[in-house]
Amino acid sequence: MDVDEDNSVSTPATEFKNAVTDNNQTVVSGIGGISLQPVVTAVPPATPPPPVVPSIAPIPIIPPSIPRPLAPIPVRPPVVRQPVAQNGVEMESESDSDEDAAGTSGGAEYEISEESRLVKERQEKAMQELLMKRRAAALAVPTNDMAVRARLRRLGEPITLFGEREMERRERLRNLMAKLDAEGQLERLMKAHEDEEAAGFAVPSEGPEEDIQYPFYTEGSKSLLDARAEIAKYSIVKAALRLHRSRRKRDDPDEDLDAEIDWALKQAGDLVLDCSEIGDDRPLSGCSFSHDGKMLATCSLSGVARLWSMPQLKKVSTLKGHTERATDVAFSPTGDQLATASADRTARLWNKEGSLLKTYEGHLDRLARIAFHPSGKYLGTASFDKTWRLWNVETGEELLLQEGHSRSVYGISFHNDGSLAASCGLDALVRVWDLRSGRSILALEGHVKPVLSVSFSPNGYYLASGGEDNTCRIWDLRKRKSLYIIPAHSNLISQVKFEPQEGYFLVTGSYDTTAKVWSSRDFKPIKTLSGHEAKVTSLDVVGDGQYIATVSHDRTIKLWSGRNNEKDKAMDVD
Repeated sequence: MDVDEDNSVSTPATEFKNAVTDNNQTVVSGIGGISLQPVVTAVPPATPPPPVVPSIAPIPIIPPSIPRPLAPIPVRPPVVRQPVAQNGVEMESESDSDEDAAGTSGGAEYEISEESRLVKERQEKAMQELLMKRRAAALAVPTNDMAVRARLRRLGEPITLFGEREMERRERLRNLMAKLDAEGQLERLMKAHEDEEAAGFAVPSEGPEEDIQYPFYTEGSKSLLDARAEIAKYSIVKAALRLHRSRRKRDDPDEDLDAEIDWALKQAGDLVLDCSEIGDDRPLSGCSFSHDGKMLATCSLSGVARLWSMPQLKKVSTLKGHTERATDVAFSPTGDQLATASADRTARLWNKEGSLLKTYEGHLDRLARIAFHPSGKYLGTASFDKTWRLWNVETGEELLLQEGHSRSVYGISFHNDGSLAASCGLDALVRVWDLRSGRSILALEGHVKPVLSVSFSPNGYYLASGGEDNTCRIWDLRKRKSLYIIPAHSNLISQVKFEPQEGYFLVTGSYDTTAKVWSSRDFKPIKTLSGHEAKVTSLDVVGDGQYIATVSHDRTIKLWSGRNNEKDKAMDVD
């Protein structure tokens, strides 16, 4: 209902019953019989009085004063922390908190993991090995092999093991002495020393070793001196002719060297099997052409050498005299004589009729390869007694016994000038010798297995070597290093040979039953001569490079020629 302002009832103050509750609320009982709900009176919040800001006092002026000296900083004494035992290992705490924790924990024990224990054991073992090596390096070990053997015998150890060398035996003695020293068994060592001195095997000390003087050269004979002088005169003339020919080819505008090489390589690439002949009842081991190319000599494991006419390969004569297998044969570069080498420790000189002229005796083990000096007056022989020797062909006198290889010497070759000789052996080393002075001027290292053949190039500065590592290496004598490494075959290389006239190509024979022709310009393959059924043991190249002969364990001689192709082409043109 609407209530007008005029009818509004004014309620005097006396009619209200006011009651104050506990929460300071005023409750009105009622107006005219109407009960009213309590009305909460809004009490404004108490406003804090404004803060009284005191007046800022003036900043007093402090008169300047002299600063007082600073007192020295007291030195704090170092704190000694008590170590805490962990698994029996004394550990040092790294901080004061560690020290407090150690004080609270008392003697608590900690367990380490298995992995940590293994790591610690490995570290200790490595440290022991290092100390052992240092101790071994500091020990004085005899250098004489007999003294090393005597020391090992006194210590109750085997004086040698299977396949053990001198340096390996000495290293074994060093390790044994270091082990005994580490174990504190010095008395045993001292007793061994006393036993050696009592038995007369006193270990040479540094003093006596200095007293021993070894000659640094072997005094040669008067005939060797004359031979060296003659070789020097011969080589000077030949070297001058070679250099003159090289300069002429370089400077003459009419000379086309590249075209000449291309023609020679084309001829080598056209090589075909021209003839095949059974050479012996036993496997063949060597072959050699005569200087004019009209005859071919072969030898076999039966100890017999044979002469064959070219190019039909008809037998001319048989050379019998060796008591063991023949290992090589070589024709003289100046005459019709030829030499053979054998496992009976001798080399023999023959004429083409089959008559024995000379026998060269002196080697202590079987012979391997042989070669004539370009002058034809000297013969070089390589042997398994670790030496190669130089012989006077005419007199049969041994002029030179040359050592230098640590293993058997297998191959030998002479420089075309006659001034140098190259030897190779089972020690995987190629040595170049100056025949005029007797010095070893080069030791060519690179092969990883025994080297079986070497050959000088007619250009005067290339040397080829092949061996059991299936590679053929080309050495540059001017740079004294390996120039090319040819992975030539899948089996060992039995012989290498440069074309003897100009050296435009190289031929290699291998136990993989093949022979291969390589360009001497970039040493790329030109031709593969396949036809043998067994190991190719030796080969030779005729002077003009038109024929290549190979012999094998299949007992056959195979003659490879490039002239048949020319005849066939001529017939086709006709």
